[in-house]
Amino acid sequence: MADLETKLSAARTRLILDKPFLGALVLRLPMVPADPAWCKTTATDAKAFYYNAEYMDALSLEQTQFALAHEALHCALSHFARRQHRDRHRWDVACDLATNPLLVADGLTPVPGALLLDQFDGMTAEEIYPCLDEADSMQPHDDHVYDRDSGDQGGNAGSGGEKSEGGGGKATQDDKDDKGGGSQSQPKPGSGSGGAAKPEPLSHEERERLAVQWQQRMAGAAQQAMQAGKLGGALARMVEHLLQPQLPWRALLATYMTATARDDYNYLRPSRREGEAIFPSLRSSEIDIVVALDTSGSVSDKEMSEFLAEINAIKGQVRARLTLLACDAVLADDGPWLFEPWEEFKLPREFKGGGGTSFKPVFDWLEAEWRRPDLLVYFTDADGDFPQYEPDFPVLWLVKGKHKIPWGQRIQLN
Repeated sequence: MADLETKLSAARTRLILDKPFLGALVLRLPMVPADPAWCKTTATDAKAFYYNAEYMDALSLEQTQFALAHEALHCALSHFARRQHRDRHRWDVACDLATNPLLVADGLTPVPGALLLDQFDGMTAEEIYPCLDEADSMQPHDDHVYDRDSGDQGGNAGSGGEKSEGGGGKATQDDKDDKGGGSQSQPKPGSGSGGAAKPEPLSHEERERLAVQWQQRMAGAAQQAMQAGKLGGALARMVEHLLQPQLPWRALLATYMTATARDDYNYLRPSRREGEAIFPSLRSSEIDIVVALDTSGSVSDKEMSEFLAEINAIKGQVRARLTLLACDAVLADDGPWLFEPWEEFKLPREFKGGGGTSFKPVFDWLEAEWRRPDLLVYFTDADGDFPQYEPDFPVLWLVKGKHKIPWGQRIQLN
């Protein structure tokens, strides 16, 4: 047991030195030997790292680093708080398929049975989940013991061949002062087993509190790693994406469109019949908004319709005259479509995806028409060719996915 503890400490130290981002996250999880009756491999409840001593003893030092970083990354990505209505087993599989490629890309050696599929590289667990079959036989190599479906009666197998149970975690201390893993007390061992008993599921309050704590820990770990020049590639992109403000896109869209409205006070000479107290009147004039749709196939008709319905609900409030453009690599032949403030704003027809994606035709058309709109709203996945120069009017990108934009204002479609 002393040799195993030495190996775990060595693996954690090497992560801190070579991969400070992952090492800082691993430090937040106390290492707790678990009762092998429920923990066949490794596990986490977002509060501690549980391990089966026999399983960990069989791993190499490099694989031990992977096992530690795998559980820490589950916590940092708040997988315990993001499942919502989804099936627990499929969600656990999706989380592993999202986590493991990040660790392999960072140079870690996967443990036996780790789920790795090339087609899911760079995708989040939410993006992977609908791609999985309900009857899929894939199993996570570890136990996600922060969650449990109603009706589950205990028992989890990890890589042992049975369906992963995913109990749930009330383990250790509440970590109210958030001073790191060392400040937490360890769980009590199971009766006569020599290992920690299986933790209880996280409560709703614990999920919310731990999600905030782990996001703060991830931000701090990322800052330290970037200062050391040791954070790049897939992990850097993932951290940047997750730390973006996750505000509702509908509220942000309404805010930007409302800010464009031409509301001003009129100080013209009022009528003498207005009375003794004369106040300036509020006047609104019509604004010109251009809406562009990426029809290359990355955005579905249903998503386009939801986006247009949201703009339709806002445009009446701001007295907007809308011009709709549809574009993949070229503009749609039968466009543009014009909508007055009192007309319903909706898809004029169904658009078939295909071809590449270029944003240049929309801006070329505006230049050719000598149009300088008050606002251009572009609905896209942002994977395409951008104009070299930023136009002299405001551009709002509503983006589905994680691609960056070179200029303009970006709203993430969650």
